[in-house]
Amino acid sequence: MYLKTIYKAADSIAPFALSKEYCETYGAHDNSGIQLDCGNEIKRVLFSLDLSAAAISRAKASGANCIVTHHPAIFYPLSSLEAEGAGKEILECAKNGISVLSAHLNLDCAEGGIDDCLSEGLTGGRPERVMHPLAVGGYGKTGTITPCAFERFLNAVSQRFHTQRMIAYGGGTVKKIASFCGAGMDGDSVAFTLKSGADTFVSSDGKHHCIKELAENGVNVILLPHYAAEQYGFTRFYEKFQKILKEADVCAELFTDERFL
Repeated sequence: MYLKTIYKAADSIAPFALSKEYCETYGAHDNSGIQLDCGNEIKRVLFSLDLSAAAISRAKASGANCIVTHHPAIFYPLSSLEAEGAGKEILECAKNGISVLSAHLNLDCAEGGIDDCLSEGLTGGRPERVMHPLAVGGYGKTGTITPCAFERFLNAVSQRFHTQRMIAYGGGTVKKIASFCGAGMDGDSVAFTLKSGADTFVSSDGKHHCIKELAENGVNVILLPHYAAEQYGFTRFYEKFQKILKEADVCAELFTDERFL
């Protein structure tokens, strides 16, 4: 199996066209797709949320010659590659014959993708509303649960997403949750949350002025570690991909960086 076949398999789960549609519709930036193609036949694939030094070390140790990431290995154009500077990870992969594929906004927005998984993990059910809808899927979700005390809900979230590093503001009862994977706290998501009538906001990478606006409107705020919020859905992506690779006799492995959970 070669990288273009890996790309097609990823596209069948989370169409790369969703990334282009999202960027054109909502003014975002992305660079999903093939980041580095070394041209060799792929026998083992490592799945990692980030193209980190730890992930590359694991790939070399396990014999993986392809890494599939969520966050793009190259996000903005690079004018140079330096062993200890810009693009050092992609350069290290090139030196070791490790191809790289990244599925970012397309995987966030796909049906059953990372944003859907975050909402389903929080509520146990299918999302009800979408902030930024696409032809298929979209970003920013709401969902409802059986009324639950805030502290009890926090404990359930901690267990479900395998993290103790949450930041939480609020109290009372949780009934309706607005959630946004990744760095999803901005003016749009705050406005969507308030308009939807959600009593609890969940995302990562919080901004103080947004937290303040939500709190002053009586909305609970839960900030999950970015890694924990997205590794949950990325694991489901890996599980779907694993079935495809197994049929092609290609080994697959999921790398989890416990430092960030």
